[in-house]
Amino acid sequence: MERSAAGALVAARAATVAADIDRAFDALLAIPDDPRHRLYEAMRHAAIGGGKRLRPLLVQATCDLFNISRESALRVGLAIECIHVYSLVHDDLPAMDDDDMRRGKPTVHKAFDEATAILAGDCLHDLAFEILADEQTHPDAFVRIDLVKALAVASGPAGMAGGQMMDLEAEKTRFDLATVTRLQNLKTGALIGFCVDAAAIMARIPVDARTGLHGYARDIGLAFQIADDLLDVEGDAALAGKALGKDAAAGKETFVSLLGVDRAREQGRLLVEQAKAHLHGHGGEADLLRAIADYIVERDR
Repeated sequence: MERSAAGALVAARAATVAADIDRAFDALLAIPDDPRHRLYEAMRHAAIGGGKRLRPLLVQATCDLFNISRESALRVGLAIECIHVYSLVHDDLPAMDDDDMRRGKPTVHKAFDEATAILAGDCLHDLAFEILADEQTHPDAFVRIDLVKALAVASGPAGMAGGQMMDLEAEKTRFDLATVTRLQNLKTGALIGFCVDAAAIMARIPVDARTGLHGYARDIGLAFQIADDLLDVEGDAALAGKALGKDAAAGKETFVSLLGVDRAREQGRLLVEQAKAHLHGHGGEADLLRAIADYIVERDR
């Protein structure tokens, strides 16, 4: 399929962000010459290479609105990617989704072992907050603690981890559309919300002035999950770099199972248009955010 203008813009910026994130992980996860080397090797296996790097890209795009430095944007994006990667490492474990492939290569517990995978995920989680707490991320200590708190909320029981627990329960019971929406607002949407909110925190934008950004993040988070559900049904496992069709096999309700393919696709498009409407107060500086919204529903992985 021919790439749209939005897709081309996102691809170009994403490639730059991905290279920056990989270089940062390479430096952060230098392998020590001691018995911890296997742990660092496992963390590098999980964190370096592959992945869309959508979350760090969202941070960069929102920082464009407020003239936040590239260094600060990169470090916050790196912290978020630490949380995202740790969640994938643990999600792939036999006790959870029991996956063999991630980002086109063996999952960490397959490439190493379960104990090492658990520790690698734990350490990536911890590194996220170490990065945010460092003054290199932002000179204002009050801003840094706000970032730490916001990421903790987004990744904990009121955010991503809570959504993961709901996802496990989804294998045992039938969820209606409202419950699936709540699940995805937590599991996927909370971290996406932090990506957008982080720039506003660094720019010291009052919470009551962030309504548009919060609406944008909520809508693209749901659109992202609808696109994922569609790819799980219609996608190419080789492009995705992971097994597809697992939700249906596990008997989980998804946007596609509840709405059908056509209605789910239309709902994704409507959410994208709503997301872009939330940016009406911004000009060309928000073009990347608009392009990301369009890209979310046209991607093939």
